[in-house]
Amino acid sequence: MLKKRTPFFILTGTILLSFLMHFHVFTVDLVGYHVWRQTQTQNNIENFYKEDFNILHPRTNDRGNGDGIVRLEFPIMQWVFACFYKLFGDHLIISRILSFIIGIFSMLGIFSLLKNIFQSTAIALIGAWTFNFSPIFYYYIMNPLPDNFALCCSIWGLGFFFRWISERKYSQIIFSGIFFSLGALAKLPFILFLSAPIIYFFWERKKIKNYILPISILTACIAFPVVWYIKIIPTMQTNPVIYGITGEKKSSLFDILDILQFNLVSTLPELLINYGAVFFFLAGFYFVYKNRDYKKYFFRIFLTLSIAILLYFFFEMNLIAKVHDYYLFPFLPLIFITVSYGCFHLLNSENKFLVRFSYFLLLILPLTAFIRADTRWNTIDPGFNSDFLIYKNELRNAVPDNELCIAGNDESKNIFLYYINKKGWAFENNKIDSVKLKTMIDQGAKYLYSDARETDEKNEIKYFLDSLIMQKGTIRIYSLKKR
Repeated sequence: MLKKRTPFFILTGTILLSFLMHFHVFTVDLVGYHVWRQTQTQNNIENFYKEDFNILHPRTNDRGNGDGIVRLEFPIMQWVFACFYKLFGDHLIISRILSFIIGIFSMLGIFSLLKNIFQSTAIALIGAWTFNFSPIFYYYIMNPLPDNFALCCSIWGLGFFFRWISERKYSQIIFSGIFFSLGALAKLPFILFLSAPIIYFFWERKKIKNYILPISILTACIAFPVVWYIKIIPTMQTNPVIYGITGEKKSSLFDILDILQFNLVSTLPELLINYGAVFFFLAGFYFVYKNRDYKKYFFRIFLTLSIAILLYFFFEMNLIAKVHDYYLFPFLPLIFITVSYGCFHLLNSENKFLVRFSYFLLLILPLTAFIRADTRWNTIDPGFNSDFLIYKNELRNAVPDNELCIAGNDESKNIFLYYINKKGWAFENNKIDSVKLKTMIDQGAKYLYSDARETDEKNEIKYFLDSLIMQKGTIRIYSLKKR
């Protein structure tokens, strides 16, 4: 039996440990795995702060001489971050701190969710601890990604829904609907978490008259994200996320099997679960079968949610491939419900070796998460031309911020322009010629940032170069002239 203040001390200790383990990251610029998506999000945040605070106008830096408005997911997280920039100024550490806080609320959400499902504080504490040291969560907790916000909201949506099942208070179904709505707004795939209340009401359909108001509340809450995406999706014709396996990129059977094998054998145990918790995950399935939990109502809910998320995975398999691990965030709540349930029963086993071994595995989770994920914040090999990072201030100060610039090479179209803090055009793989360059100059481009001699030393490009303003490492900055 846990003492009354035990949860407080364990949760506080978990938060403090996580903070200390991430302390060295708060002042690190955006580097590492999926810095492409991180800089895209950070550009949105900074443009809300500097240009237009209208939440309906998320702007990208790769905009030519246009307004740069690109609507994808509803930018609720980016806009909220920008509110803090309005208060405290333009400092990346604000995004780091807020991302970390969102992650802590995700961990507390797992605690609340598990407590509402199992009515067990011990299982909830195990879930919070193990979830917090999922390597994928450990890494992205510090990075500005809307997926963090969507995951947090969806966890709390589930938590309030299960609390409503137990207590039947309308405030709980209202909060559940709001959080489900925010999660889906922040990232479309998280709308799948609505399958939980849908299957619950389906199984309770004989009592449907008793659930008209709760269903109406959830429907009203989810209406906004549905309307948003109905309006936005037709404008996302070039986004491969929309088309999934039906898009132009087709995979052979060998490719599909290779992706499945990689995600099952590598991504799942190594990044999503943590090698130290795999034993708990497998034990969870065993105890679900042994204790006949598959007959309980919550098993039907999670089975349905699992099927929905698996279908999403298969639809987006081409895009997820072996790279987009953060696309797998929707799996995390289901994984750690299983992990915590398995671990709880192992800790209560009559076999002393299993009990001691389980405690040992719990204790090494922070270390295994650190070993696997901490190397992703690598400033020596940041995932792009390190000269962007080394000479960031010089590159930004060389040219006035309000001048349109051309920057390349940059396949992401976000990283280079983020580091030089400029708007304009980004190009990749030296794909710029005299015709394109002249068009850009005619549209207002004044400067060229180039880290490739294959580009700026071509005669057709040199014809438009006025003078070399600065060279830092591999990066040259030229003023441009009209011809």
